[in-house]
Amino acid sequence: MSEPSLSPSSAPRAALAPIAAPKPALSVFDAVMITVGIVIGAGIFKTPSMVAGATGSVDWMLIAWVLGGVLSLVGALCYAELASAFPHAGGDYHFITKAYGRDASFFFAWARVMVITTGSIALLAFVFGDYMSRVVSLGPQSSAIYAALTVVVLTIINIIGLRESARTQNLLTILEVSGLLLVALAGLIATAPAGPSSAAPAASGMPAMFGLAMVFVLLTYGGWNEAAYISAEVKGGPRAIVRTLVLSLLVITIVYVLVVLAVLKGLGFAGMAKSNAVGADVMQAAFGPLGAQLIGAIVGIATLTSINATMIVGARTNYALGRDWPVLAFMSHWHGERNVPVIAFLVQAAIALALIGFGALQKDGFSTMVEFTAPVFWFFFLLTGVALFVLRFRASHVARPFKVPMYPILPIVFVATCAYLLYSSVTYAQSQNAVHVALYVMGAGVVAWIVMRLAAKRRPDGV
Repeated sequence: MSEPSLSPSSAPRAALAPIAAPKPALSVFDAVMITVGIVIGAGIFKTPSMVAGATGSVDWMLIAWVLGGVLSLVGALCYAELASAFPHAGGDYHFITKAYGRDASFFFAWARVMVITTGSIALLAFVFGDYMSRVVSLGPQSSAIYAALTVVVLTIINIIGLRESARTQNLLTILEVSGLLLVALAGLIATAPAGPSSAAPAASGMPAMFGLAMVFVLLTYGGWNEAAYISAEVKGGPRAIVRTLVLSLLVITIVYVLVVLAVLKGLGFAGMAKSNAVGADVMQAAFGPLGAQLIGAIVGIATLTSINATMIVGARTNYALGRDWPVLAFMSHWHGERNVPVIAFLVQAAIALALIGFGALQKDGFSTMVEFTAPVFWFFFLLTGVALFVLRFRASHVARPFKVPMYPILPIVFVATCAYLLYSSVTYAQSQNAVHVALYVMGAGVVAWIVMRLAAKRRPDGV
């Protein structure tokens, strides 16, 4: 584990008593459950129809899903080198700090704390609220109430301790994967409607919209990089994070391909491409009205799984940010017995609740937020990929328990993929007039950075 960087003012206190910090407390199984839980969310219940429509054939559709797993694995191998050489609760934030300095990493942390992570938590909480409201409505703002309660309850579980949150995550992930396998079983049981319209078009050259299909696919695979945030807490040494990433993506790819094949069999290609909710349609085709009720429970479990896992890794960004910036040091407290950053969790919950409150007042506020998070996310993802090359040069003396095979070919593939998705997401955000929202948020980050820099100059130690 990297040594904590202490400011001069805190050094005397550190000499008297050790400061609590992350320690290996998670098994590889725990880490895989967290990673799988983050990645497999509600997206797999919607994107298969989009990918089918964009590719236009079964062959290209399956190529897109398998290619998504391969490209994600390439990225995971790049992250595995960084995480095994520089294990830290800050994940991407720590890698960017090492490569470019803490000023650059501050803006990444700002975007992550204010929008990327907390926005994802709030959005997922609304999805859960929508499904629960169909069961028991709590009034006009039922979804928002359920969403807020979800954030509060899961935050409390996480604050109780890492062991409790990990056990909760393991149970939710097992239920989630079981639910997806049930959807796959439904596809095998259901029979696609016969007729010319159900036949899939023959594969020809690469579809014109294959790039758009890959955007949807990689969006569905997104989140595996979050494993880097728990790299310092996985038992088994630096190479344990390598096993975590590889095993996670193997599980995710197999589950996704099975679900897609099952839905294809159950609905037919034409029905799959036209469906707005492939999971609900195939479950109803196989099990009738009971299937429609089951899919609601499956989506609800998938949503809770993603929220809890996102909370676990998201709070660690707040913790790392507090360690590096004295003005935000209140977030750097790590509870040794519970093995969690308590204040960081509370800050994360407060921002997520504020976003839920905002979303309750806006009809399309959260859809706009989704649109502007993608360009910011892929920009910093790209920086992390480039950081692998930078740190190979600047920190060549650091031991690397794992090195990316076929260097530099695989890292170049990863960086090129990030650059393409950055371009695609910016183009899409412009078409939705969402770019200006991202500029406002990052502009606020510039103001915050200036304030903290001025505050640092006033400190006697200048940190």
